[in-house]
Amino acid sequence: MAMTYTAQGKITQETLLQEYLPAVRRQALALQVKLPSSIDLDDLIQAGTVGLLDALGRFDPNAGAAFLPFASQRIRGAMIDELRSRDWLPRSVRRHARDVESAMHRLTQRLGRPPEEREVAAELDMPLDEYQQLLGDINNGFLLPYEEMVAESGEPAAGDTGARTPFGALLEGEQRKLLVRAIEELPEREKTLMGLYYQEELNLKEIGAVLGVSESRVCQLHSQAISRLRSRLAEPA
Repeated sequence: MAMTYTAQGKITQETLLQEYLPAVRRQALALQVKLPSSIDLDDLIQAGTVGLLDALGRFDPNAGAAFLPFASQRIRGAMIDELRSRDWLPRSVRRHARDVESAMHRLTQRLGRPPEEREVAAELDMPLDEYQQLLGDINNGFLLPYEEMVAESGEPAAGDTGARTPFGALLEGEQRKLLVRAIEELPEREKTLMGLYYQEELNLKEIGAVLGVSESRVCQLHSQAISRLRSRLAEPA
């Protein structure tokens, strides 16, 4: 961490804030590409700046850690907290999301394999196109499905993941073995999608180009993969 001092030898918070604001903007831009266009970049930057100020107040230069990785986790965590606080997902969609997970759980137990889309739609007693539209609605609510899934599973939230990728942090909690197995059991296209999204950090448009499908279809597949994993996580150990 580069230290800048006043004539009295004291570091100024404003100087450090200006020095690291570009890092806040970079993180906000990286996050924004995965969010709907309604999410304003300035709101993310403002939340990230709060996280940066928190990091400035908490950092101990004598602890032997570098400042930027320390600050990065708090910057991203503050952005995630801001998004969570908006509670944009309607109650009816939340209920439908739980219904999808329950249907997937029942079918997996009954069939001994991950159910296909048409099978989940039939279990929910709805046409396939209506089910796919529901998946899109659910995905629009789960703007950051990794953070939602981990938070509800009792693992550390995004602000505690440090410099690791979300996918890497996902596989480091108490449920690591269960998650590894659940991800391996995903249908091949959904497993590929998860790797592209969390490991390669591609956005939905880029993933669509790789898979040869539309961006809206990527949203549907992504939502379905998350529902499968959440259903698997809910099972008794």
